[in-house]
Amino acid sequence: MTAAGIRLERLEASGARKRPKRVGCGRASGHGKTCGRGTKGHKARSGYRRKIGFEGGQMPLVRRLPKRGFRHARKYTFAVVNLRDLQTFVEGEVVSPETMKEKGLIKGRYDGVKILGQGELRHALVVRAHSFSDSARAKIEAAGGRCELLPR
Repeated sequence: MTAAGIRLERLEASGARKRPKRVGCGRASGHGKTCGRGTKGHKARSGYRRKIGFEGGQMPLVRRLPKRGFRHARKYTFAVVNLRDLQTFVEGEVVSPETMKEKGLIKGRYDGVKILGQGELRHALVVRAHSFSDSARAKIEAAGGRCELLPR
């Protein structure tokens, strides 16, 4: 009984309470003999597990497609910056990968910075990078600057 005096009965929709599957309990249960596993074969056995990429015995897609290319596990990618790009820095300023990133010369993620010798450098700079080309090193030192090699 509720406060209003109306009796509430339990409402059960059909199929709301499903009986568990009685697997392997004889033919009368509806799941006897093969217990819903079909007849014979790998899937009928206990411990069955299909391997990833298994396509029923036909040649799998991953083996049908040709192999292409090679990815080196220890590849070192450089962000390339030319001398003409370093003109934005003021004379005597220390140019490092962090300052290059702030000025927008380096975008994205790289393992190191390499300075190349394209363009001219008109004033002395202290340039810190992971690698320098020979022409870039010569031009920086000719302008009165200094090249500092950073560890990889």
